Amino acid sequence: MLRKILTLVIAVLFTVTGLIFLQNALPELSVLIGYDIHSGGPFGYSWIHILFGIVSAIFFGWFGWVVTPFLIQHIIRASESVAAFLSMAPSVDIAVTLIGVIVGLILANLMGAPFSRLPVVGPYIPVVLSVVFALIGAQVALRKSKDILGFIARRRPRRKNRAAQEESPLPVLLEETDFPVPQYTRNKLLDTSVIIDGRIGDVLKTGFLEGNMIVPHFVLDELQTLSDSADDLKRAKGRRGLDLIRALQQDSRQILILETADYDEIAGVDAKLVEMAKDTGSAIVTNDFNLNKVATIQGIAVLNLNDLSNSLKIVVVPGQELDVSLLREGKESGQAVAYLEDGTMIVVQEGRRLIGRHVKVIVTSVFQTSAGRMIFAKLPGPAGA
Repeated sequence: MLRKILTLVIAVLFTVTGLIFLQNALPELSVLIGYDIHSGGPFGYSWIHILFGIVSAIFFGWFGWVVTPFLIQHIIRASESVAAFLSMAPSVDIAVTLIGVIVGLILANLMGAPFSRLPVVGPYIPVVLSVVFALIGAQVALRKSKDILGFIARRRPRRKNRAAQEESPLPVLLEETDFPVPQYTRNKLLDTSVIIDGRIGDVLKTGFLEGNMIVPHFVLDELQTLSDSADDLKRAKGRRGLDLIRALQQDSRQILILETADYDEIAGVDAKLVEMAKDTGSAIVTNDFNLNKVATIQGIAVLNLNDLSNSLKIVVVPGQELDVSLLREGKESGQAVAYLEDGTMIVVQEGRRLIGRHVKVIVTSVFQTSAGRMIFAKLPGPAGA
């Protein structure tokens, strides 16, 4: 139905264009055929004028009807591309950008008005200024979005209920301050490592991650390549990643497969992710240590699930006493290995002779990295000396 309405509207526009073109061309036609087309006839139009009008309307209307399907196809394709791009951009960014464009157009019209009467170039100066100032306004507003939002929040009228404050036994801690401005939720780009890891599924189910989880098509292609690999391990990883995406699509509306430009000029999935994150203002969710560092250096927000996992582990400090079960030998002579409930490994000095027993140990040092955490401990008393 929409296509038919657009076809009719565009055909009518072509018909009107044909009549306007004919009206402007009549003086030249009169000189060309040596006859005044304007004179005589009903309603002040000659029969030749009416005939030319009918022919022009039919021709341009038919031409518009023929080319409309091609125009509509390109219009719809362009609108879908714009909609896909805007759906990735935060709503706050879109609103702030529109504000910047409007302010830029207002300034351009004010500055361009005095130049519009100049000969030759005068009519074009306001157009050029409008384009330039609209782009500048959008860029400045996008970079200063936090300041603009803060200013708007401070301009909101405050409601104060003095009677309620006086009757309340609790102190009013935020009496003269605004409620914090809510921050928008970024879209998150999932990389191959975090999909294969699988923990992202459990995190999404808890609801701690908000916003859309975007799987770019080139990441999906890499998973497909891994699932078709001759190497058993790579094939298992690829299939596990594809199964996870399929399961998440069924359980959650947050997972979106994005058909987008493949960034063919950029080599490597990690580099494509970084470029896409910069273009769309998205964050990257990853377990890859190197991708984490590269993206952070370029000012891109990174959510590392290993860092999240480490932050949720049991906090221990040197000197703390723990109850553990010694399970196996360590790498060095006399060492034994135990584990906390969260899987953190504890290396116990001089604990080899007590393997298989439940003992108390004292933490001596803790090493924490993005790759994990390791705790060193000793036995209490003379046994650990």
